[in-house]
Amino acid sequence: MHGRNEARLTLTLGHLYPDQLNLYGDRGNILTLKRRCELRGIELRVVGLGIGDALAPDEYDLLFIGGGQDKEQAPVAQDLFETKGIGLWAAIEDDMPVLAVCGGYQLLAHYYRPAEGPDMKGLGVFDAWTVHKGPRTPRCIGDVVISWNGMTVVGFENHGGRTYLGTARPLGKVLKGHGNNAEDGTEGAVYRNAYGTYLHGSLLPKNPHFADYLIGLALQRKYGLRRLTSLSMPPGEILNGSTPAQLTPVDDPTTLLRPLDDRLEWQAHAAILERLGLYEEAAAALRRAEAA
Repeated sequence: MHGRNEARLTLTLGHLYPDQLNLYGDRGNILTLKRRCELRGIELRVVGLGIGDALAPDEYDLLFIGGGQDKEQAPVAQDLFETKGIGLWAAIEDDMPVLAVCGGYQLLAHYYRPAEGPDMKGLGVFDAWTVHKGPRTPRCIGDVVISWNGMTVVGFENHGGRTYLGTARPLGKVLKGHGNNAEDGTEGAVYRNAYGTYLHGSLLPKNPHFADYLIGLALQRKYGLRRLTSLSMPPGEILNGSTPAQLTPVDDPTTLLRPLDDRLEWQAHAAILERLGLYEEAAAALRRAEAA
């Protein structure tokens, strides 16, 4: 019975520029989302969207765009603005979850100013801009930890550009590492359900709570889901077997999802925290591993 209900749940992820923006193992983010859906009986279909492909927002439930070198970003920036911009804006304004990493994050801001050559115009989703100050300015490289929603998010950063926020809300506060610009303690940017970040690693394998947050947002948006009083029920019953009288609003979409055995993920998360001297935060991550 549960399997029959769960099988009705499907999501479609649009992977923007998989051949151009594919540095630092960011495909691991796609693999993580797909695996975490499969373990819950949710089908995640992945569709690549390359240069020249239109983006029809009603065909997707979440979107991902990764990072690349400056030479790859130039043609992508043009295509993003000329071919996919209207569809992407429509998706974001309709609260579709979007994860943009490094170069993808920069291209969703107002512009990227490279060390040499003309500015690359962005979509302006995030009220932010990026400036590469040249080869004499050290790159922002190394492990990075931020605080997000009362928890830590870990990753690896490697970027020459410095991103500065206007009115955009940061994704998190830097606890260790450089973040947006190594100056103001911010990392990433948020607009509606679009999240920009410099965290590679890949980001999602070591941060199962953030991966589930994106999945939960996508399910809630597609199916109009709300939280059942009993969160211990299998996801098929939570998502498909409820009457309106049983439903109450949910602020944290991860509560829509059945917990998984994330002991290895939280242990990897804690290892980075320990390496950076964040021992209290590491202990909290290990407690989550024990509870998984």
